[in-house]
Amino acid sequence: MMNYFDQNDERIKNDILVLSKMINENAEGYTRRPFTKWYAQSRKWLAEEMKKCGLDVQIDAASNLIGKLEGENKELLPIMIGSHTDTVTGGGRFDGIIGVVAGIEIARQLKEKNIKLEHSLLIVDFTAEEPSEFGISTIGSRGMVDNLTEEMLNRKDPEGLVLREGIKLAGGRPEDISREALKAGDVSLYLELHIEQGPVLEQTNNELGVVTGIVGIQRYQITVNGQPNHAGTTPMNMRFDALTGASKLVLAIEEIANKPYEEQVVGTVGRLFVEPNGSNVVPGRVVFDVELRSLNTNIVDHMVEQIKTEIKSIENSRQLSVSIDKLSQSDPIVVKEEVIKGIEAGCKGVGRTIYLPSGAGHDANQIAKIAPIGMIFVPSKDGKSHCPEEWTEYDQVAKGVKALGNALLYFDKRDNS
Repeated sequence: MMNYFDQNDERIKNDILVLSKMINENAEGYTRRPFTKWYAQSRKWLAEEMKKCGLDVQIDAASNLIGKLEGENKELLPIMIGSHTDTVTGGGRFDGIIGVVAGIEIARQLKEKNIKLEHSLLIVDFTAEEPSEFGISTIGSRGMVDNLTEEMLNRKDPEGLVLREGIKLAGGRPEDISREALKAGDVSLYLELHIEQGPVLEQTNNELGVVTGIVGIQRYQITVNGQPNHAGTTPMNMRFDALTGASKLVLAIEEIANKPYEEQVVGTVGRLFVEPNGSNVVPGRVVFDVELRSLNTNIVDHMVEQIKTEIKSIENSRQLSVSIDKLSQSDPIVVKEEVIKGIEAGCKGVGRTIYLPSGAGHDANQIAKIAPIGMIFVPSKDGKSHCPEEWTEYDQVAKGVKALGNALLYFDKRDNS
């Protein structure tokens, strides 16, 4: 297909640099957590940029920032382009951010080139895609498709903020989330540009990746209760040490994730709290989060059963009390063949392209509940992400934007032919 969009490296670079300054300078890396003043500052800038492109800007009930460009044919369902601009603590400048910048750049060029879409176009900055202090991720996209339960909305972060209050602070209306949520048939297609967050594109000398599927993610919180006691006066054989029990369980989880399965899996313990956390006190309580990922839900369910067996063994052998609670679950997604075909057409002539799955979760996991989804990856230098060293060359991002714009026009024309 023809390339209707320009490769505007400098404008893309400027947008990323502007956002990279709206961060918590007291934290490591490029940290912009949701429900903070830095996040509000970036949202204000994004809204202004959307308006400059001629988009009608609003914040929905789940606090997602949405810019809308009306299409020529009111009978056609809208096409959505989106991602997120929140980061992990100590994160980088590209993860999620380039997807929102891409949507705005496409809207700019549509206006500059006077290209009229048949479909309405929605550009979305989803709230809190990354794992949050409330124990769940993809908060905004969950809310958009009515997948935020009352239990989730009532969760508190370590500072005592209730999630529903956080959503209000970000401009949302949690009481209206279910009533205003989108349903199947409300959106024609969801598209997203994202960094790969892995090494495949770089190592195979490719510039664009057509995503074939997205892993499902299950997160659990495990609490190990023992008995705190004096570290100097309590004999080793009379201790009920929550940390040593938790450590044994963490290693067991690693062993379970390393077993051979018919589909690749990963398991991670990345957050852990010890109480009372004193060097001279036997730990009495440990809380940690477990994350399991795979394209096969049945395998993850089997891993959870193995973890529960290990829990019972540790409870019996160490006289500890252990509980496991599910925090969240997103199902794996398989991208439809017709969407893959359209995205591949958008990449044609822009850069060297391959197919590959996504090992990371995205807002697309949630939006897939109501519409077909498609994604384009651009390379991550050395495969690094979620760290300050996260890097994608600006010309590579611009190529991704161009391919995404081409794909948008492909689907806009296809659905109107």
